[in-house]
Amino acid sequence: MKHYLEHVEAALKSYLPDKNCREKKLLDAMEYSLEAGGKRVRPLLVLEFCKLCGGKVEKAMPFACAVEMIHTYSLIHDDLPCMDNDDLRRGKPSNHKAFGEDTALLAGDALQTLAFDILTRDETAELVGDAASRKAALTLARYAGCSGMVGGQMIDLQSENTVVSIDTVKDLVTKKTACLIQAACELGCIAAGADEGKLRAASVYGKSIGLAFQIQDDILDCTSTDEELGKPVGSDAENQKNTFVSLLGLDACRKLVEEYTAQAVAALRAFNGNTTPLSIFAMNLAKRKN
Repeated sequence: MKHYLEHVEAALKSYLPDKNCREKKLLDAMEYSLEAGGKRVRPLLVLEFCKLCGGKVEKAMPFACAVEMIHTYSLIHDDLPCMDNDDLRRGKPSNHKAFGEDTALLAGDALQTLAFDILTRDETAELVGDAASRKAALTLARYAGCSGMVGGQMIDLQSENTVVSIDTVKDLVTKKTACLIQAACELGCIAAGADEGKLRAASVYGKSIGLAFQIQDDILDCTSTDEELGKPVGSDAENQKNTFVSLLGLDACRKLVEEYTAQAVAALRAFNGNTTPLSIFAMNLAKRKN
């Protein structure tokens, strides 16, 4: 799947507005976070699921860029002083540290709206069809909004400085992290015109690796270093956050990562194509060190 990365980076850059304008600082801040690197997990999943369902990868590129912009906006907002108050992101100063809190807030807002602009443009509809364009926008909105990623952030804030149940933490992680990964998997299927059975299987895969991804992130927050992870470690404990690790311990969490990864791989049986890249992808996420 690595050969997609160069195309994803070029496409993301192409969607950024021309900076020859009065709001150049805003566009610089958008570009700063969007091009800060990262694993590009979500756009890669969009493209690979499109390919797995028999679609042309280039048709899914607008969907891939849109979901990455939503993810990037969420990171900018998560780092703000009113949220997680983190000074580092991917080894660089957080957006609000580089551009100021006000500009960072606006940069996140602008990336969010640009994502839906891309999904509903005429050229996107020409690539995938009006129905797929509309379905993609609805899918991303549902998974990113109050019943998904944003709702998960709210649960996260409400859970600080109090002890909550493991079910609450699972709901939090499902919404805050897994939902956007589910969206990416489903968007790839939508771009290829896949049937509902494949959409459901893609959703299971996305939810499973999303949970595994976040639990592994919680593990690394306890066992890694700032340099290895590219962001401050130990912030969960410092902020008295409820995590899988704080409630279950490291050994139980490592076992959960294995179980969710196995669920993801099992979900791929619904597809007829070559699922090996997605199987390896899930297993590599579970073993990642940063």
